[in-house]
Amino acid sequence: MTEPGLNISPDCPPRDEAHWPREPRAANPHYTHARIPSSNLLSANTMQSSEAFHAHDEQFQAILGSTPSLELLLEKGYPFAHEAGIYIAATRELFITSNKCTNADGTPDIKITRVNLSNNPVTADEITPDIPMGNGGVNRGADALICGQGTLDRPSGLYSMSVEAPYSSRLVIGDFLGRPFNSVNDVVVHSDGSIWFTDPTYGFEQGYRPDPALPSQVYRFKPGNGSIRAVADGFGHPNGICFSPDEKTVYITDTDKQNGDGTIDHRKASAMYDLLCFCVADGWANLVRNTSSYAFDVSVYHGEPFLTNRRLFAATDAGIPDGIKCDLDGNVYSGCGDGIHVWSPGGVLLGRVRIDGGCANFCFGKDGEIFALNEHRLWRVQLGAHVKGALLGI
Repeated sequence: MTEPGLNISPDCPPRDEAHWPREPRAANPHYTHARIPSSNLLSANTMQSSEAFHAHDEQFQAILGSTPSLELLLEKGYPFAHEAGIYIAATRELFITSNKCTNADGTPDIKITRVNLSNNPVTADEITPDIPMGNGGVNRGADALICGQGTLDRPSGLYSMSVEAPYSSRLVIGDFLGRPFNSVNDVVVHSDGSIWFTDPTYGFEQGYRPDPALPSQVYRFKPGNGSIRAVADGFGHPNGICFSPDEKTVYITDTDKQNGDGTIDHRKASAMYDLLCFCVADGWANLVRNTSSYAFDVSVYHGEPFLTNRRLFAATDAGIPDGIKCDLDGNVYSGCGDGIHVWSPGGVLLGRVRIDGGCANFCFGKDGEIFALNEHRLWRVQLGAHVKGALLGI
């Protein structure tokens, strides 16, 4: 049965694509947004279900619960809430990275912010770990693992950061068999300890990394013995990455439609494809470009996975997908041009959380919370308390 006030329909009203409303387009190079009409926004900090949540399938009802809400937690004058989203349950803290900023001397910079969610209202402060141009991140044991995109003279790679002051950091890996990474973008940790991450060329395209020495690829790193493999290629700009709860599937988004300078190349919609969601599964890997996605068999040779036999999976209609996560039921969430989209494990679009200006990335908290990163704004999405993110399971 449909909840009163919840909009369920096969299609959303058409929306015009628009650039970021608060920053020049080049400041947000990763994706475009389909803006929600201002009439859909409330003046208060909390949006009601009829404004914030749009269902495409009645299964979305179970995810939302009886009282879903979208609450503005924090707003700043610069795009502090862009990527990462690392939730620390023990301290109710959140670590996030900004969009690209420019220092007084003209050099590019990324700010890292620690948000204290226990305070009411929430508080935030910038921290200064030694991580060059931080981007995506994930929990790893008691620490955080953050992607450093690198600079012209500092390596791109994976950096381990303490979540306690003074937030010491160290480089975990910064090259593929001696060849420097491009600008490592997002990362996830498997239960076996292996680290999977994406490496597009955004840093070079934006002028703060040298010429690429590698294709845009996805890697699997085993810290125990230091081995590293390129596990997938053929991407334009591989971006977000996550595992399904049973870890038989890994989903990857490709933001190739969006050039590094923030412009859109519509030729890629048909020739090089719009977007990509790549899935390595219990025998399958799914690839979404433009309005299509594909699957591949996973064949194991000598104890290592290889991808074969592509087939169709799913797609998105608003902007392009960036960060991607799963819940414990296997539903797939991705930050898109008009907010957060939710698909079933079978690729059916269940619904979306509408956020004006879109959502680059997000993370699950506890008991149905999602913290949505909306550039100048940090939002708290409350779904049904039974919903748990697959990463932390809380």
